Amino acid sequence: MLVARNITKRFGAVEVLRGVGLTVSDGAFAAVLGPSGCGKTTLLRIVAGFERADSGSVSIGGRSVGDLPPERRKVGIVPQEAALFPHLTVSRNVGYGLPRGSRERIEEMLGLVGLAGFGDRMPHELSGGQQQRVALARALAPGPGVVLLDEPFSALDRGLRSVVRDDVRDVLKRAGATAVLVTHDQEEALSMADEVAVMREGRIVQVGTPAAVYGTPADLRVATFVGEAVVLPASASGGAADCALGRIPVRTGAVAGNGGTSPAAGHVALRPEQFRLGHPGDDRLRGRVERVEFFGHDAVVTVRLPQMPAPVRARTAGEAPYHPGDEVGVHVEGAALFYREG
Repeated sequence: MLVARNITKRFGAVEVLRGVGLTVSDGAFAAVLGPSGCGKTTLLRIVAGFERADSGSVSIGGRSVGDLPPERRKVGIVPQEAALFPHLTVSRNVGYGLPRGSRERIEEMLGLVGLAGFGDRMPHELSGGQQQRVALARALAPGPGVVLLDEPFSALDRGLRSVVRDDVRDVLKRAGATAVLVTHDQEEALSMADEVAVMREGRIVQVGTPAAVYGTPADLRVATFVGEAVVLPASASGGAADCALGRIPVRTGAVAGNGGTSPAAGHVALRPEQFRLGHPGDDRLRGRVERVEFFGHDAVVTVRLPQMPAPVRARTAGEAPYHPGDEVGVHVEGAALFYREG
C-alpha cells in the first residue's frame, strides 16, 4: 500500500502541492489525472524520492520512506520515454541494478511483458511499444513495492498507444503490482485505472472509480475536464432544471450539487452521449447538422439548435447516417448534472 499524507511543496514563491493526500491499496492501479502544471509530476517525484516534500509523509508497505534515498524506497519508475541504455542489450537493460546471476529473473520479466527471446536485441531494433515494455520489465525486475508511471505513452502514436496501454495494465495486474499512473489524458486514466484522483492547482479535488468520476463529477470544472460536456445556465427545482433545452431532469444529492427541491440558480452539464438524434418528426428540439466526425467505433455529430448559443455535440454508436445540412430531431436522454452557482 502507498499512503501519502498532507504533502506540501513550494518552489520559491509558488506553492505546487497544497496538502495532497493519496492512498493506493495493495495491488491496485491508481491514476492521478490533471492538466499540465497542476502538481501531479511533483507528487510522483516526491513519492519516488527525487524531490523532498516541505511537509507531509509518504509510506510504502506500512514503512515511512520520507528520509530514504530513491534507491532504498523499492519504487520502480516507467518514464515518459523508455529511456533505455542504447549501448546495452534488452537483457542488460532489464537486469541493470540487479545482482549478478539474475538471468532467470530477467527472462521471467521478459516473458511477463511478452518479449521472451528478445534479450539479445539492442534498443534501436525495437518498436516504441516494445521499448516501453522493456522499461516496464526493468521497473518490475527488482520486485518494487510501488510502480510509478510518468505519462509513459505520450510519445507513442495513437494506434500504438491504445495497444500498449492494454498490455501494460495486463502485465501490472498479472504481476500483482501496486501502480500509480500520472497523466493528463482523461481516456487513459478512465480506461486503465481502478481509481482516479483528479488533481487541480496543487490539490486533489475528487477521488473515485472511473465511472464515479465521469458520472458524478465533484464540481463543474471536473465535469468539463473529465470528458466533454455541454454546459448551460439553469434554474433547478423539484428534481428538474429549466434551461435552453427546456425542462430536463437533474440528478440530486450532494455530489451533483443540488441539495433539495427549492429553486436554485446554477448550471446543468450533459454528456454528448445523452443527445439522441432522429428524424425531425414531432421532436420539440430541432437542429441542423454542421459536422460529422467518424471515429470507427462511434461518431460525433455537431448540431446547431436555434435556441442554443453554441452547437451541441452528439455521440452516436457506429457510423452516423447524417450529413452537414441535414435537419434532425434532438432528444435529451437521462438526467443532467446540476451545479449551484458559487
